[in-house]
Amino acid sequence: MAYADQEMSGNKITAIIIVALIHIVVGYGLITGLAYEAVQNVVERVTTVDIDEPPPPEEEPPPPPEEVPETVPPPFVPPPQVNVRSDPPQQRSDTQIRDNTDVQRQPTTKQCADGSTVAINAQCGPATTTCPDGTVVRQGTACPKPPPRVQPKPAAPRNNAGSWVTNSDYRQAWVRREYAGTVSFSLSIDANGKVAGCSVTGGSAPQELKDATCSLVSRRAKFNAATDGEGRPTSGSYSNTVRWQIPE
Repeated sequence: MAYADQEMSGNKITAIIIVALIHIVVGYGLITGLAYEAVQNVVERVTTVDIDEPPPPEEEPPPPPEEVPETVPPPFVPPPQVNVRSDPPQQRSDTQIRDNTDVQRQPTTKQCADGSTVAINAQCGPATTTCPDGTVVRQGTACPKPPPRVQPKPAAPRNNAGSWVTNSDYRQAWVRREYAGTVSFSLSIDANGKVAGCSVTGGSAPQELKDATCSLVSRRAKFNAATDGEGRPTSGSYSNTVRWQIPE
């Protein structure tokens, strides 16, 4: 009897535990389900709101340039004329001007009769002088040259000037080219009567005939030297013209 009661008490305890567990599970399920439904209801009630972003502000156009008013220069107003009274220039007396002029014009030199200039206090030399030939001239003037003892003579040819250039000097090339014309030349003659130089002074002949003229005359011409007023040989000059004509 005691064993049966004890066994029965154990079964009750087990049944009570099972029932309690069932209640716990059912309660947890109810609580969890209700919470999920509540969350769903809250989510469903939440409404989606589209937020439109405002467009960016339009850029304002730049302000127009400020108009600068044209400034008109003020009219020119001439300054007032002021009459300044000036004192008249001081008049210098005639005595003062005369005194200054006399001081400035005081000479410090003088000119002698011979044309020389000396100090104002110096004495002039003789006014004239006598030349070796007895001629009296003014002091400082050169004496005249004495007349030559003999008449000066120019250089003169010693041989025939016509033999200096002849037809035989014509070259065949000049004949073929028909070279002809005149050649004017001037010779320098030394004190020994020899030709010291030749220069062409003009003419119508070609240059080759001009060169040939000076060459031939310088070799063939012989001169008597020129003489001076004392009769002594001196240098001189001689001029002439040669005509080149094609031989027949």
